[in-house]
Amino acid sequence: MNTGPSPHPGDPGALSGTDTTRPGPLGRLGAWAATHFRLVVLVWAVVVIGLGAFAPQVNAALSGAGWQADGSESVTVRDIAQKHFGGNASPALQVVVAADRPVTDPSVQKVIDRATAVLEDDDRIDTVIPPRPGATISADGRTAVVLGGAGADTNDMVEVADDLKKPLNDLSGDGVTVNATGSSVLWSDFNIANHDAMIRSEVLSWPVTLAIMVLAFGSLVAAGLPLLLTLAGLVASAGTLVLLTELTPISIWAMNFALMFALALGIDYALFLVMRFRGARARAHTVVQAVTETMDTAGKAVLLSGVTMLVSLSAVMLVPSPAFRSVTGGIMLAVLFVLAATLTLLPAVLGRLGRRVDAVALPWARVGEHRSPRFAAWGERLWRRPVLYGAAALAVLAALAVPVIGLRTAMPSIIVLPEDASARVAYGLVQDAFGPGAPGALQIVTPTGQAAAVAAEVKDTQGIAGVLPAQQAADGSGWSLIQAVPDVDPSDPALGATVNRLRAELPDDALVGGAAVDNLDLQRLLTDKTPLVIGVVLVLGLVLLLVALQAPLIAALGVLTSLLSTGAAFGAGRLIFQEGHGADLLGFTSQGFLDGWAPVFFFAMIFAIAMDYTVFLLSSAKEHYERSGDPHEALVGSLAHSGRVIFAAAAVMVAVFFTFALSGPLPPKEMGIILGIAVLLDALLVRLVLLPVLLRLTGHAAWWSPAWLRRVLPDVRFSHD
Repeated sequence: MNTGPSPHPGDPGALSGTDTTRPGPLGRLGAWAATHFRLVVLVWAVVVIGLGAFAPQVNAALSGAGWQADGSESVTVRDIAQKHFGGNASPALQVVVAADRPVTDPSVQKVIDRATAVLEDDDRIDTVIPPRPGATISADGRTAVVLGGAGADTNDMVEVADDLKKPLNDLSGDGVTVNATGSSVLWSDFNIANHDAMIRSEVLSWPVTLAIMVLAFGSLVAAGLPLLLTLAGLVASAGTLVLLTELTPISIWAMNFALMFALALGIDYALFLVMRFRGARARAHTVVQAVTETMDTAGKAVLLSGVTMLVSLSAVMLVPSPAFRSVTGGIMLAVLFVLAATLTLLPAVLGRLGRRVDAVALPWARVGEHRSPRFAAWGERLWRRPVLYGAAALAVLAALAVPVIGLRTAMPSIIVLPEDASARVAYGLVQDAFGPGAPGALQIVTPTGQAAAVAAEVKDTQGIAGVLPAQQAADGSGWSLIQAVPDVDPSDPALGATVNRLRAELPDDALVGGAAVDNLDLQRLLTDKTPLVIGVVLVLGLVLLLVALQAPLIAALGVLTSLLSTGAAFGAGRLIFQEGHGADLLGFTSQGFLDGWAPVFFFAMIFAIAMDYTVFLLSSAKEHYERSGDPHEALVGSLAHSGRVIFAAAAVMVAVFFTFALSGPLPPKEMGIILGIAVLLDALLVRLVLLPVLLRLTGHAAWWSPAWLRRVLPDVRFSHD
């Protein structure tokens, strides 16, 4: 025992007192970081500066495509068409020239020639096919399409679209309009619109986020700590993504989501640790002891929360689609770097700041207070009347979750693009000139020997409006290409039925693809993989909670309540985006479905965030139960110590997510509103009402564990004696 005079526990220089506790690995890590401030900061400076040197290249290095089902029939068709038919595949550029006079007019022909020259001057364009009567010149003779074959992979073709859209559009004038369309242009416009929308939303969210952080932390210095973690995590993950592009293409969406998660987690983790540090500092003899206790308790919860989030997100990797995997990888990188900074850099900074963490405090803030009287009083109220509050929360969640039964999904239609986007303008011109199904022309590749028979069968298939003559590959490969125009818009569900009929009735070696079929195959893949991903996320989440809590009943209840809040968020999403309730207020046109990636991608993200809060609440409850053996203290103490953190962190996340509702394009609106509703419901109704009520109703049983399970699981404790 230290019998000499103790330094002030908040004194930054009090780093050498004797600690009589036996800290665990994280406590020892925190103590080491607190006593090696310069080394920790130096290592992080090297990491951030080294990887940050590559970060400015991130937007140029990341790709815009990859939304495909690897191994699908449509991808096979695309590869064959690109290789053997001059790039006349789904990534090809379609340049639509529309005039107020016949395209054979010399002035219009001059524009067509210039558009052809723009395509031919780019070495990433393969064969350029001029307009052909009866095929790519409309019946009224006023619209023509120049095809620029794809001479590069899908990611590079999106960059081609980025580069050529404006030069082509600049050819417009004197009654002639020139616009590019096709899947590459669509993804180019889509990525740009969504990227711009996300940047606008993030700019709008920053003032709100900063205000909430200052209120939550109570001091300007403490409020700056999440920014430290966010900056370190974001810069490091951005640089790493650039380096990884040398190995594999990575979607630009990876960076967008990484930014969002780095900010959200930086705030979450810093809140939890700083609040705990303040309480520990009031009891500990030295700052090192305070940091050690913080890391042994809150640090352990943060580590388990981060691992749970990583595991939940990793399940999306089961979907064999490059875009999904790279976006998930980007988020996981951000989580890893923020988690690493939280467990090393933050304790080092807290050790150096000591009581100065509360510098520049708000006049009314109780910065030294770790146990919240308001949330303790709320816990007492729940203890006295659990059935009333639990039933009310359950009723709201169940009512919102019921509509999820009728949820429909599909890949986004053209209406998600701004009305002036090149792909959307040209899309409309093609439909007006060639029919509603023309933008979604199907491509059928077949051995040349049966091409005539296949073409005839395609022509007689229900849902096909017209068939172009078979085109034989000039390289002697033995393939022929048949293009068929469906009679419905590419986003119409009837197109899927037409494709299914063709695949069922045509010979096995006749393959059906095209840009619209790329989307259908991806949607089919997502539908098939959704149950697997959800199942893996739930099982792994249960296992991690079992390891953390050592109690099967409360671990299962934690997973089930997270599933309930997730279902409620999707139910609300169906009412808003599928049924169109509130569409006028939010400024969008309902597609009649949710975007196809929502069930898999949003589920993993929502569940990961929900489990984040679950770990914070239940780890605190377990700590209080370990100390007291009293279910009442476990409930009230957990809310008193973590309720404020959950409430503040959720407020920041909701503010960030809901700003996406102000974005122009529909996909960011879907993401922001569904995720925002999920966090709101999970924090207010599940973590602060339903789960504490379940702790009350289950009592000691919540923490019971069979002897065989205790022998199997590692001994994880959150109390710091």
